[in-house]
Amino acid sequence: MKYIFVTGGVVSSLGKGLAAAALGTLLEHRGLKVTMQKLDPYLNVDPGTMNPFEHGEVYVLDDGAECDLDLGHYERFTNCLLSKSNSSSSGQVYESVIKNERAGNYLGKTVQVIPHVTDEIKRRIYQLGKEQPCDVLITEIGGTVGDIEGLPFLEAIRQFIQEVGDDNVLIMHVTLVPFIKAAGELKTKPSQQSIAKLREIGLHPDVLLCRTEHPLNEDVRRKLSVFCNVPLDAVIEGRDIDDTIYRAPLLLQKEKLDEVVCQRLGIQTPPADMSDWERFVKRMVNPKKRVRIAIVGKYLEHKDAYKSIYESIYHAAASLDCKADIVEVDAEFLDKENLPERLHDVAGVLVPGGFGERGTEGKILAAQFARESETPYLGLCLGMQIATIEFARNVVKLEGANSTEFDQKSPHPVIDLLPEQKKVSRKGATMRLGTWPTVIREGTKAAKTYGRTEIRERHRHRYEFNQEYRERMEGAGFVISGTSPDGKLVELIELRDHPWFLACQYHPEFQSKPNAPHPLFKGFMAACLAHGN
Repeated sequence: MKYIFVTGGVVSSLGKGLAAAALGTLLEHRGLKVTMQKLDPYLNVDPGTMNPFEHGEVYVLDDGAECDLDLGHYERFTNCLLSKSNSSSSGQVYESVIKNERAGNYLGKTVQVIPHVTDEIKRRIYQLGKEQPCDVLITEIGGTVGDIEGLPFLEAIRQFIQEVGDDNVLIMHVTLVPFIKAAGELKTKPSQQSIAKLREIGLHPDVLLCRTEHPLNEDVRRKLSVFCNVPLDAVIEGRDIDDTIYRAPLLLQKEKLDEVVCQRLGIQTPPADMSDWERFVKRMVNPKKRVRIAIVGKYLEHKDAYKSIYESIYHAAASLDCKADIVEVDAEFLDKENLPERLHDVAGVLVPGGFGERGTEGKILAAQFARESETPYLGLCLGMQIATIEFARNVVKLEGANSTEFDQKSPHPVIDLLPEQKKVSRKGATMRLGTWPTVIREGTKAAKTYGRTEIRERHRHRYEFNQEYRERMEGAGFVISGTSPDGKLVELIELRDHPWFLACQYHPEFQSKPNAPHPLFKGFMAACLAHGN
């Protein structure tokens, strides 16, 4: 097995996760089996309790692990099916070390960062290799070189390289080469300083991926090569991309990144055939049709809060040779007066997941608009609960209908806590998480959209449809088209008298890929195109 470690320097948000995922794409297209891993230095056990404004979306894996949105990049760009073993934080590492100490596993020794914390980090890398055997394991180290919290991870990598051999490991360092407008030139000093910091720890990059707004000319490349002690052909340009992130693997292939990596690791494979990927990118950037989609949410200020939803829309649109123009509508400021202006020219309305009462009334108005105007609607998780509340209030005439998450004294709690959730006090990893089966009723729009009646989807929620209201809701045209196999939990709903109004309790956005869009998103986009025309 070969190992690639991706580190970052100078500043954060350089796109290490995207770079790692793009490299994974190229290696897979060379016929290699790839697995990917994220090591994050933050002390939270996982991002599950973090506000989306703080950390972006929480990406949920098949086994229910709540993790960083970079794992979404990994799954979208590669064929990896990731699990909790593919993501580790400092919080998880220290939690394991402390549990071992409490259990007496260290035989009374003084517990220290070296060797106990670094051994636990190495154990997690080795363990993943055993659980998911592959040709290449790509591990991204979160944060920036020089951050104090990242030091144990970098020290663990230094030790790891000694154990598995230098020939089996490659370090790709992602750095910033800024353009100073006043001087009219690119500056290499930040990269030099970043690598000097990496050397202090005992690590040296084999590949330098340079994030830049301007092309790297030969002089800049040679300067980086000489001062950073990296071979000239391993100085890779990572130019800012204006149109779509899915162009990244193609640009890095032109820079011969995959070729350099394979040569350095002694891997012999045919060149990557990226023709399928090129066709997808072409559809993304040169579509024949356009359609406007409203996303009515409350985390819109953070561009990564709905990352997987945006990408799923783009995947579905590209499959229909279409460009989705997303209209962001802040639910907190949506009311009856401004709603006609905000939503008058959209071809579809999507209400995403979320937690808390803020913005819910605006989302309910959006669902009402979609229902009454026969505009295609897709509700995800909370978006299904919103659609249920709106229908209960305005069609079934259940005054005060609500979710007990927002109003514990609601006279009609059409959305309520699961009985087993009512005694839960801890917040982390206590929701209904991970992949669960759903049975779809034959003859429904959902069955037609999926093309089958048994599916498996990823969940992340605490509240459910209240079955006490099922008969009254169904009698008014509310269709429960998908349930858990035992029928106790409502997973999919649609409206009988609407062209396309579907909402689900799960998160389909976590299973969409560029050349394999999720059926719900593709069905929604097709309905939007029909409505827009």
